[in-house]
Amino acid sequence: MVLLFIIPDCIKILFSGIYALLKERTGIIMNKKTKTAVLAGTGALLAGNAVYAALHKPKKKELMPFEQENVNVQRYTEVLQGAIRCKTVSNPDEDKMDWGEFEKLHKLFEEKYPLIHSKLKKEIIGKAGLVFFWEGKDPSLQPIALIGHQDVVPVPKEKVADWIHPPFSGDIDDGCLWGRGTTDMKHHVVAVLESVETLLEDGFEPTRSVYLCFGYNEEVVDTEKNSATIIANTLKERGIELESVLDEGGAVLDLKVPAVINRQVMGIGIAEKGYCDFEISIDAKGGHSAAPPDHSAVGELAKAITRLENHQFKARILPEFSRVADILSRNLEYPARLVGAHLKPLLSVMKPVITKIPPAATFVRTTTAVTMTSGSPQANVLPQKATATINFRILPGNTIADVEKHIRKVVKNKKVNVRFIGGNEPSNISPIDTDSFNAIDKVCSSIHRNSMTVPFIVMGGTDSRHYQIVTDQIYRFSPFLMKPDYLMLGHGTNERVPVDCFEGGLNFFKKYIKTMAG
Repeated sequence: MVLLFIIPDCIKILFSGIYALLKERTGIIMNKKTKTAVLAGTGALLAGNAVYAALHKPKKKELMPFEQENVNVQRYTEVLQGAIRCKTVSNPDEDKMDWGEFEKLHKLFEEKYPLIHSKLKKEIIGKAGLVFFWEGKDPSLQPIALIGHQDVVPVPKEKVADWIHPPFSGDIDDGCLWGRGTTDMKHHVVAVLESVETLLEDGFEPTRSVYLCFGYNEEVVDTEKNSATIIANTLKERGIELESVLDEGGAVLDLKVPAVINRQVMGIGIAEKGYCDFEISIDAKGGHSAAPPDHSAVGELAKAITRLENHQFKARILPEFSRVADILSRNLEYPARLVGAHLKPLLSVMKPVITKIPPAATFVRTTTAVTMTSGSPQANVLPQKATATINFRILPGNTIADVEKHIRKVVKNKKVNVRFIGGNEPSNISPIDTDSFNAIDKVCSSIHRNSMTVPFIVMGGTDSRHYQIVTDQIYRFSPFLMKPDYLMLGHGTNERVPVDCFEGGLNFFKKYIKTMAG
């Protein structure tokens, strides 16, 4: 899922950055009164630029008139509830996956969406990949694809009791539909199917062909049997090139910071960071803990881990991040724009501040996360081998080879073994001057009139990167309006989605398909 919920942190950077830089440069620790005075003084200095700030506004865009689509929110809700009750949990070992749960999900779709199953060509690709082909009237036009994944992450047994509603209940309470997969991403998959079904009920016939592709193991990173890869390779083998792909990634966030910003943010992911895991290890003699060396294998490994955490990748301001800052600053309320108007040119100066805020740092560097360690199997035995697994999220411009080089350079210990476990390079960056991007922008803007469009780099990973072999236009966007807090629930306890966002999402998918395929 998209991590656009860091935008409030970016706004905090804007107003705390000057203080932090002063503190770093001068060593002065300011109290609240002094800090207020500094900000006031800064505001006074910038007041000379009041005219510039007043003109620092977003470009006006023509909004499409909004026409309510024929949407069946009740049916959608019922199908989503049923989908949540299907425990389609993925696992790195396919033999441990309950394929019966995927069959239940497919039967639910067959029952609730009969027109899709009678008028579209359906294929099962791989173990449980669902692919529907809706043939258009003009074969000369490249098809579009709406993709997603059916699988969800597991719920640890020790955490089940922490759920207010059971994780696979699909209960509705307190204005939300509860359960694993409600935000990642069954709400999206079911909405695509629901929208196509209602388009068929309306008698809509596409001019451009449409593919619906739903994988089954997106939540398992770097599996050799990735279902999205299998589906994309199948399309390529058949000579199919897509106009564009629409997947999960961004959302419509209701962003309200008093006196700073009051807008809806349409985050459209145009790329995603890469992912890789490395193992570092140290071999040792081991022995009895009663006669330990100065540093055991674990102790030596700890030094390497500390060096890696203390020597992060250098921060870089990508053009995409600079564009996000510019769009954000233009949508600030006045007089917040007095400072915000200067955000873009200040980014390079503020890099030290940005890197101190973990959610914001992900935008400007390849991140390093030590996630797993192992040593001796028993408390009184010295380890013969100590290992640590380190996860890197790779910023475009870096590669997996750069990560390995970085590890060896930073550790500076020939005793440390470095082993690549697996991963994938950062995705290509999709253009934003395309019909597909503009369709997302215009359609969503017609529904959410007080919105701004933000093309950004997704911090996590999606299935869409596997489709680079059949298109260079990949957009990651889930059209449901919600508060940032809900996005943070994905993969966590009490995952849920607000029911009042359903209608807007269904309106979007119907309008988007009609715009691109009609």
